[in-house]
Amino acid sequence: MSGFEHYLGDCQNRIEQYLERHLHNELPQLERLYTAMRYSVLGGGKRIRPVLTYAGCAAFGVADGPVDAAAGAVELIHAYSLIHDDLPAMDDDELRRGKPTCHRAFDEATAILAGDALQALAFEWISQASHWQADTRLRMTSLLASAAGPQGMVGGQAVDLGAVGQQLDQRQLQDMHQRKTGALIRASVLLGALASERASEQQLAALGQYADCIGLAFQVQDDILDVEGQTEVLGKSHGADAARGKPTFPALLGLDGAHQLARSLCDQAISAVDSFGDQALRLRQLAKYIIERQF
Repeated sequence: MSGFEHYLGDCQNRIEQYLERHLHNELPQLERLYTAMRYSVLGGGKRIRPVLTYAGCAAFGVADGPVDAAAGAVELIHAYSLIHDDLPAMDDDELRRGKPTCHRAFDEATAILAGDALQALAFEWISQASHWQADTRLRMTSLLASAAGPQGMVGGQAVDLGAVGQQLDQRQLQDMHQRKTGALIRASVLLGALASERASEQQLAALGQYADCIGLAFQVQDDILDVEGQTEVLGKSHGADAARGKPTFPALLGLDGAHQLARSLCDQAISAVDSFGDQALRLRQLAKYIIERQF
C-alpha cells in the first residue's frame, strides 16, 4: 500500500471507532431508532468528508488534535442526507452502500426520524466539545448549519428535484451541485482548519477555494461513475440518474468533457493550497483520489 492508502485507511478507522463509541443508547424505548441510526452510519462509505476534516486540520500541523467531533459531525450530516434522499418522496432508492436503504430495512417513519436525530446530534457534538474555545464552537456550528441548510445541501436538493426532466446549462448545473454536494465538502475542510485554532482568514480563504474545486470535482466524478460504474462496486444503483431524467455533467458535456472538467478542477484545487507547502500533502492527494476513485 502507498503512504496515502495507509493514511486513508487510518483516518477511516479513526472515524469509524469514534462513531461506534458515540452512537450509543441506554434507553430501551429508543432502541429501534438508534438501531436505524447506527445501521445508516456505521460499516460503510468512503468517509471522504471526515478524512477531509482530518486533512484540513493536519494542514496546520495538528494531525492528532481533538478534531474527531468535527469529523464525526460532518459524517452524521452526510448520513442524514442520504437517508432522506433515498426516501420514496425523494429519489426512492433501494440500495445504499451495498445494502438496503434505511426505509427499506426499517420503515419510512423510522428512517425520517433517524435522519432527523443524526442531524441534531451533529450540532450537539460540536457545540458540546469543550476542548475548543467558545467562539470556535460557535463559528463551527454556524459553518455547518449554513452548509447543511437552504443555502447549501438542502437548497441544492430542492433545485435538483425541480430540475428533473429539464435541461440545465453548465453554470446552473455547477451552482446546483456546489450547494447539494460541494457545500458540505467545503465545510468538512474548513471545520478541520477551525478545529486547529491556528488558521488565519487568508488561509481559510485558500482552503475554501480548494474545497470549492474538489466539491464540484466529486460530483462530476459521481456523475461519471453513474455512467461507467458497476452497481456491485458503487454500492448503489448504477444508471439511476439517467433513469430519472436528472441533469448530469456527462449528459451535458459528454464523458470526455466530464473527465476533462474533473481533471481541471483537481489541478485548480492543488494550486489553491500551494502556500501550505508540505503540510497540504494529504489535501493534494485527496484531490487526486476524488477524481480517480471507482466508487
